[in-house]
Amino acid sequence: MVRQATGGEVLERAKKLIVEARTVDELRQAQAVLLPLEFGLTLAQAAQAIGVSVGWACQLRRRFILAGGMPEVDRPRPGGRRRENMTWEEEVTFLAPFFEKAKVGGILVVGEIKRALDERLGRKVALASAYNLLHRHGWRKLAPDKRHPKADVAAQEAWKKNFPTSSSKSTARGRAKGRSG
Repeated sequence: MVRQATGGEVLERAKKLIVEARTVDELRQAQAVLLPLEFGLTLAQAAQAIGVSVGWACQLRRRFILAGGMPEVDRPRPGGRRRENMTWEEEVTFLAPFFEKAKVGGILVVGEIKRALDERLGRKVALASAYNLLHRHGWRKLAPDKRHPKADVAAQEAWKKNFPTSSSKSTARGRAKGRSG
């Protein structure tokens, strides 16, 4: 944990940071500390001079003091997967058998993946978790083929050739209307 700086140390570091600031945020942090301490401005006056709200000026000052008067260069930023169930590598390992099965002509069944995921995590997860997992690893739902993979094309063609093209009623109607059938 960072040691909190005393008032004199904070003032000296704020003066130093005003000269060495690389970003606007660093400059504003230093100004939020320096203006009230060095020039006796109220927080509202300092906020107006910096160009931020009073609440934000207070936050800038608080962050500068809590960081021991050092700029927040290496502070972790928001983002990332805070509630991940598995690391990326674990997910790759978990999905490998399913992707291998799909590569040799099998179908990815999300229900199977969800059941395996439930078992792996030791608890029930939403079906959306399985879909999100697949999406993260580049899987996308493909449209099905126009025919069944086990369909017998020759038998279908033979059936089409031998099937009667019209019934006796339709040919009788066609002749009655003057059409040849």
